[in-house]
Amino acid sequence: MSASSVVLLPYAPSSVAVARQRLCSDLQERGVSEPAIDDAVLVVSELLSNALRHAHPLPSGQIRVAWHWIEDHVEVAVSDGGAATEPRAGRPTLSSLGGRGLGIVDYIASRWGVRHEGDVTTVWAVVTASETLGNGHLSAPEPAPALRECG
Repeated sequence: MSASSVVLLPYAPSSVAVARQRLCSDLQERGVSEPAIDDAVLVVSELLSNALRHAHPLPSGQIRVAWHWIEDHVEVAVSDGGAATEPRAGRPTLSSLGGRGLGIVDYIASRWGVRHEGDVTTVWAVVTASETLGNGHLSAPEPAPALRECG
């Protein structure tokens, strides 16, 4: 089974919730396991939040979120108009209010990286649909079905 989706969203904080909901719904419709959905949604949230905080919008004034599901993993990607610095996982102090987003992505994703195409920067990550994450960490237990909804 293979499926792809691309969503152009406003360059606004409210787009994070929209992207989370659309990704969650799409993966649920495809029968993807709840732990993998949770991981993919968290990764998209971090990538999109980072882009909105640190980068410029695409020339259209929007930001692009895409995902591609194939067999046992989902690749998520956020494309923006680039920034003055290269996206990288930071090492914030315990008292820092931010700087953990790509560290979270690095922890959850089996791999991630950055692509540059002209003025467009895409940060992507691959989340594996299994009980263990790419770095050997256990995924959170699946929530009760009655409590599970996208949003």
